[in-house]
Amino acid sequence: MDRFAAMEAFVRVVESGTFTKAADALGRPKAAVTRLIQQLEAQLRVKLLHRTTRRVTVTPEGMTYYQQALRLLGEVRNLEATLTQTRRGPRGRLRVESSGTISRLLLVPALPSFCARYPQLQIELGVSDRVVDLLSDNVDCAIRGGGVKDESLVARHLGDLDYWACASPRYLERHGPPHHPLELAGASHAMVSYFASPSGKQLPFIFQRGAERLEVQGRGPLLLNETNAYLAAGLAGLGVMVAPRFVVEPYLATGELVPVLEGWQPEARPIFLVYPPARQRDAGLRVFIDWVVELFASRTNVWRRDG
Repeated sequence: MDRFAAMEAFVRVVESGTFTKAADALGRPKAAVTRLIQQLEAQLRVKLLHRTTRRVTVTPEGMTYYQQALRLLGEVRNLEATLTQTRRGPRGRLRVESSGTISRLLLVPALPSFCARYPQLQIELGVSDRVVDLLSDNVDCAIRGGGVKDESLVARHLGDLDYWACASPRYLERHGPPHHPLELAGASHAMVSYFASPSGKQLPFIFQRGAERLEVQGRGPLLLNETNAYLAAGLAGLGVMVAPRFVVEPYLATGELVPVLEGWQPEARPIFLVYPPARQRDAGLRVFIDWVVELFASRTNVWRRDG
């Protein structure tokens, strides 16, 4: 038995929750992963996993072994990265998750410089507004808006997105401009709203003016769960929209969108880069994190300015 391969297979099974996902992540047949785990349990003379038709759970002994194996594998990867990074730079595959607008307007346009600097790294960019499970989906890091609820992840605060309220001229011709945020919850106005996946819950919008703070659940004909489609709905005149400043600025410059509710400021939204602690020793992830932090810091039209 290759003890290192068995240890790595066990860690992948624990993190992904199934033998099938672990096998896919390792690029091995499922039968080979199953055999490695069986050999590992026989070698240790202890049951590490409980197996059912739907899910794999970890025994108390298995959790102890997982924590130590994770530490050892991290130290081995760190040693390998230290020896190889100076000679040939980080290499391999890096799986990243990000929303549509951040990917389209920030990450992808800047990626040529990153790829030129690290030609041996391949970025696999998943573009979606859904919140993925980084461990079970084998994701190295994700750029997320809002609070980070999973305390098992390392979260790097990138900044607070500046949001603006606006509408298309077509919408304003029909309804006129709103003068107060509460009008967006009434019958005289419509709002393009956003719902969370997978809960389907409509997300409220927060407006501030001095010490006054209002939470508005807008009314309108359409709710969406993807940022590029949300922008398209606002441009089509389906309602007032609240979107990041860097997203709507080009359309405000051309007159395709018009600012509304001036004097009221939509609440800023924090943006984080999150990743599992076990991945932080990976050389490729470290250089990507440094690059993302530098990239976002350079985009002054993205963040809320104090005062």
